[in-house]
Amino acid sequence: MRKLIVNEFLTLDGVAQAGGGPDEDTSGGFQHGGWHMQYGAPDGMEKLIAEAGGFVLGRRTYELFAGYWPNAPEETQAFAEPMNTKPKHVASRTLTGSLEWQNSTMLPEPLDEAIAALKEGDGGYLLVIGSTVLVHSLIQHGLVDEFRLMIDPVLVGGGKKIFPDDGALRPLRLVAHEVTTTGTIIATYAPA
Repeated sequence: MRKLIVNEFLTLDGVAQAGGGPDEDTSGGFQHGGWHMQYGAPDGMEKLIAEAGGFVLGRRTYELFAGYWPNAPEETQAFAEPMNTKPKHVASRTLTGSLEWQNSTMLPEPLDEAIAALKEGDGGYLLVIGSTVLVHSLIQHGLVDEFRLMIDPVLVGGGKKIFPDDGALRPLRLVAHEVTTTGTIIATYAPA
């Protein structure tokens, strides 16, 4: 059985929105896009992406990635090659038509059954990147096997978060942790 790993860059106040650039996601009036860039990609990120058996993405993240990775700069090819060639499973109720990005398919409804079926398959772990709305649903259905959180030392005062605000208690256990030279805490958690 394959694991489903949620990999997220977070601010210290728990925001996952628009870490990569100023125009990445301005919804809700978010003005701090690109907050993560000064902290860089932590060691191990390239390996995490390279060893993934495939990616599970929400619509917004899929559209962002599909617009960037196929034409990514040469210096990012260690990330671009697996992003472009590995299977991408897209969860969306609004995308229609065929998906143009290589090896991309729509997940059928209901989402929880589609993800459970993917996890039963062979291959490396499934990696979720970004996709805050999708992550909420995965958490609520108990489908996340591991959270790999890269917590940057910055506060943005509000924005999209990956954890649902539903009052449910979900204990976790710390599996691994490290601190980078830029002060980012990389913490890996699994359900307790």
